[in-house]
Amino acid sequence: MTPIHTMINGLPGNVAKTLAGGVLKDPRLSLVPFSLTGGDITASSVQVSDTQIALIKPGNRDQEIKTVLADYPGLIAVDFTHPSAVNANAEFYTRHKIPFVMGTTGGDRAALEETVNRGQTPAVIAPNMAKQIVGFQAMMEYAATTFPGLFKGYTLEVAESHQKGKADTSGTAKAIVSCFNGLGVDFDVADIKKVRDPEVQEKEWGVPKEHLGGHGWHTYTLKADDGSALFEFKHNINGREIYTGGSYDAVVFLGEKMATGGGSKKLYSMIDVMTKVS
Repeated sequence: MTPIHTMINGLPGNVAKTLAGGVLKDPRLSLVPFSLTGGDITASSVQVSDTQIALIKPGNRDQEIKTVLADYPGLIAVDFTHPSAVNANAEFYTRHKIPFVMGTTGGDRAALEETVNRGQTPAVIAPNMAKQIVGFQAMMEYAATTFPGLFKGYTLEVAESHQKGKADTSGTAKAIVSCFNGLGVDFDVADIKKVRDPEVQEKEWGVPKEHLGGHGWHTYTLKADDGSALFEFKHNINGREIYTGGSYDAVVFLGEKMATGGGSKKLYSMIDVMTKVS
């Protein structure tokens, strides 16, 4: 298999840096030495291991990408940028016919899906690229479909803690809340408790100090109204490495779709990637 040219967008962000470093170690992939970045970034490049990666600013990316695509045919983009850039980036990818993996949360998700569906290239969009968490989400979706109303009459509390720099409420938490809604629980995503204070995270939550700058701790607590029962679901992730494997698998998945003509379907999820949906 010829390694797939993989462009990690969002450098010099921490998640993008972790992903770029991992690409260098994955024989299925080849790191493209360019990355889309925000207009507020002053650096012109960033070093990842022994590779110097040039940063492409919003103002001139439509011109610069033409050269990149010519030099790196079959390029697939992985987006871990900023919630405010989600929709504009998706429009950019579809405009230039670049298959992409959207790991960035936030933005207008309905508009994001519409952009992909009216485009000509496939994309994998998921609020979480960690395969174990995606599997947990799939189990919750199965429960909501198979046992609707199971937790009717229960109250739900949702708390999620991420590094201070994460701007939006966790997309994974929103997706799991949707499942609980299907299970009969009346809860609005606006009521998710979002914790971003490092002092609270370390002293009250117990997040290890070395992971305050990169973690994702979620707790979902269900209580019966009469106090007779309590259920709690929890997933605590330290660091960012867990997200890399799923992202790389998604790139390979899209590469296979492009190699076989892609078909009529354009929009895929991480569950599609994990089950290798046709």
